Amino acid sequence: MIAVFGSINIDLVFTLPSLPRPGETVVGTSYRTVPGGKGANQAVAAVRDGAKVAMIGRVGRDSFGTMMRDSLREAGVEVSGVLDSEAPTGCAAVCVDGEGRNLIAVAGGANLTARAANIPEELLGPGTTLLLQMEVPVAEIQAAARRAKAKGAQVILGLGPALKLPLETFRDVDVLVANEIEAAALIAAAPSALAQRLAEALKITVIVTLGEKGAVAAGPQGGWQIGTLPIKPVDTTAAGDQFTGVLAASIDRGLPLRDALRRASVAAGLACLVPGAQPSLQHAAAIEARLDDLAPAVAV
Repeated sequence: MIAVFGSINIDLVFTLPSLPRPGETVVGTSYRTVPGGKGANQAVAAVRDGAKVAMIGRVGRDSFGTMMRDSLREAGVEVSGVLDSEAPTGCAAVCVDGEGRNLIAVAGGANLTARAANIPEELLGPGTTLLLQMEVPVAEIQAAARRAKAKGAQVILGLGPALKLPLETFRDVDVLVANEIEAAALIAAAPSALAQRLAEALKITVIVTLGEKGAVAAGPQGGWQIGTLPIKPVDTTAAGDQFTGVLAASIDRGLPLRDALRRASVAAGLACLVPGAQPSLQHAAAIEARLDDLAPAVAV
């Protein structure tokens, strides 16, 4: 069982010929309204890969909040822990260019009222996994990790977006997932050495995603490197959330780290072929159909 404590956003996705620079207005032809938020994205990614998932967070008493709660429920996520807030539902403006690159601005809204105290006790114990991200208040992330660790749950933290987090918080984390920028904010090292240096410093399993170069991992199960599917990306918006959600689902059901990395990397690659955040998140059958197209992780 996975409990996701995190953000729930509505995404306004703008398709543009190029990404805007400071002071520049770029005119596109269309936009779409799609479900998003790192917490909600990872919850949907995990449930589509076969995990049992409960979402804990906040939405506004507005049409976006209703849309997001309904979307999560329809995806198969348990939503009794998604509570109303007086603040508006979180919103992200996502600009995507012709090469699939993106530029994102986020307004936290109701996510800033999410509270760790609202995570039910029965979701924090042996045999359960708590999945966290950085789009809710840092103090609540710390409190949630502390509660879960004390109750014997496994804690996975996705370090996006890259915000300041006291190092003592990592004592309550079992697996840390970060991209190069997020990992480099914690420790100075070459990209290839980030996972190993962080794992040694924090005494936990660390996975650093490297975009089209794949990912590296280091921890008690050893060091591993995984590549990526050979694809031409359409939209990379949810690739990181797809990776983390599938990784969490894989670890929650007991897959070894090297196998979890392969499954997560294949899923992340497939997510880049579909526009939008949650619409791009892959089901287990699609992931399994492409596993043989990516070589297994290698020890490093």
